[in-house]
Amino acid sequence: MAELRDFYENPETPVSAAEDRTARIVGFLRQIAAAASEPLTILDVGCGDGGITRMAVEAAPGHRVIGMDWAAAPLRTASRKGLTVVRGGAAHPGLPVASGRVDVVIFSEVIEHLVDPDAAIIELRRVLRPGGHLLLSTPNLAAWFNRGMLLLGMQPVFSEVSMVHVFGRPGSSVAGHLRLFTLPALREFLLTYGFAELIVRGAGYHDVPKPLKPVDRLLRHWPSAAAILTVHARKSP
Repeated sequence: MAELRDFYENPETPVSAAEDRTARIVGFLRQIAAAASEPLTILDVGCGDGGITRMAVEAAPGHRVIGMDWAAAPLRTASRKGLTVVRGGAAHPGLPVASGRVDVVIFSEVIEHLVDPDAAIIELRRVLRPGGHLLLSTPNLAAWFNRGMLLLGMQPVFSEVSMVHVFGRPGSSVAGHLRLFTLPALREFLLTYGFAELIVRGAGYHDVPKPLKPVDRLLRHWPSAAAILTVHARKSP
């Protein structure tokens, strides 16, 4: 785990949120906040430099928004933005939060980086109150462009075989992805770990070449082939 921590402390590692998937997550949050009858506690787990945390503050005025990350360097950036942040992560020993105290957990572009996503999702469920909301996004292994790349014998986008260099696929940025989901796998995963009422929306990918962006925008309306999967789920009783 020390090697992974070092990787995410590296200032070259991407930690900022992309626009389209962020808009989906924030849209879910706006709906939740608008329907709330009392102040919510919103926890952005894996907040990075606080991009989504800041947007959550703006989307849910009057509610308590806290950013949390295990890497100190991005947290310092988030803190300089005036955000409330705490250091911690879903890996052992778990989130520094009491059980059933959180109304909304944001978990955007995090699960694909985890060695043990099972333990993490159990921990997120623990801190949520009954009926609490999970807002999650992750790259789609079965994205439309990955289907074509696999047919050509190429490494799918989002997948990585090295923590140092990119091999066999376009791009030059190593993001540290360890787990990749298709929509059926993600749905089964969340249902198995006690989440229900899943609403899934597709989102586009910012690194799609410009001539292909219209295709990407069109296919985000077909979640199973969209570049990014975004999910709003509820904690089952």
